Amino acid sequence: MSHSATRTTLFPGLVLALLALFAASLVLAPQQARAFEPDAKVVYHADFADPRRLSAMIGSINNMVMHYENEFMEADVRIVFVSHGIRFLTEDNLEGTPFEADEELLEERDSLQSRLRNLANTYDVKLELCDITRSEVGLAEDELMDGVDLVPSGVVRIAELQNEEGFAYLKIE
Repeated sequence: MSHSATRTTLFPGLVLALLALFAASLVLAPQQARAFEPDAKVVYHADFADPRRLSAMIGSINNMVMHYENEFMEADVRIVFVSHGIRFLTEDNLEGTPFEADEELLEERDSLQSRLRNLANTYDVKLELCDITRSEVGLAEDELMDGVDLVPSGVVRIAELQNEEGFAYLKIE
């Protein structure tokens, strides 16, 4: 076979191979762009005082993150604590404030904080606290559990996560 015959035979094959690579890049590019985006984004709203309710929320989050992990899915899960939710993030009893620790909280607080730390350490669940709430009760930042991030406004943070970052909103009960 002459060189020109070889080129004529190879050229259509080369064109087809290049077209296949181009088509594959169009299909794969969006998936590759999402590779760094989590598959699921969820924000939980904790503005209540009831330890039983927080326990239910922690159980729900644990089930969710285990499901995502079992499905090999990346998840970004946040809990935004506002108002009475501050009670769960400190050992301070917040005496003289509307958020003062009651007997039920005192009995359950260590267990709840341990479970929150486990979610944060094991599944990278982010704990965020409204700084308006913290400053209104005069609680020092160093009185918070380790790993709690302050956000300027809890309700604004929740709205931003939903509207700007595509987070699903969940509230227990």
